[in-house]
Amino acid sequence: MVLQVVEKFVSINGEGRRCGQLATFIRFAGCNLNCGYCDTAWANDRKVAFDPMTAEEVYAYIKDTQVTNVTLTGGEPLLQQDMGALLELLSQDPELYVEIETNGSVLLSKFSDLENPPSFTMDYKLPSSGMERMMALENFDQLTEKDTVKFVSGSMADLEKARELINKYKLTEKTSIFISPVFGDIELESIVDFMKDNQMNGVNMQVQLHKIIWDPNERGV
Repeated sequence: MVLQVVEKFVSINGEGRRCGQLATFIRFAGCNLNCGYCDTAWANDRKVAFDPMTAEEVYAYIKDTQVTNVTLTGGEPLLQQDMGALLELLSQDPELYVEIETNGSVLLSKFSDLENPPSFTMDYKLPSSGMERMMALENFDQLTEKDTVKFVSGSMADLEKARELINKYKLTEKTSIFISPVFGDIELESIVDFMKDNQMNGVNMQVQLHKIIWDPNERGV
């Protein structure tokens, strides 16, 4: 089996727990969702060009970069048939910090038997995405202190839903929480005001740093 890799590069983490730190990015082809604000829709095209790589080849590339933070992203990387083998291989390297960005629709329990699982960053799709119906709510029970839930918000309705979920599942007690804006759709001050008005302790607001440094449509950064 092979993994369908559409991009691989070194840059800084633009968001998440290790925002601002160097990371090796591996972007995989394909996604089962179609979010209205998706900024990597090109990678989801069924005809997108990709490099077929084995888990061993991906691991070798990562080690060659000499960068110890690894971000596996997409698309939806957990849809790759050989992803389990890659995660197993990466988990055996104590030098690596592995983060996998997942869209919230794939059951994380499928990967719960890994001895050293990656840090999952689960992007819960709020109403403005058009994909909330696809969310696997069971995933909230799988999250640990090493994981992250990201709420990409484009409206006040999105913020209200994020607050509801944070409270219902007591997310601040079990994992890290980030609220990010849909780029260009919501005023940043509105998010801050909402957090203040609702005393959202333990929740982090975060912008996408890479969209500030480079053109928002730039690839490979």
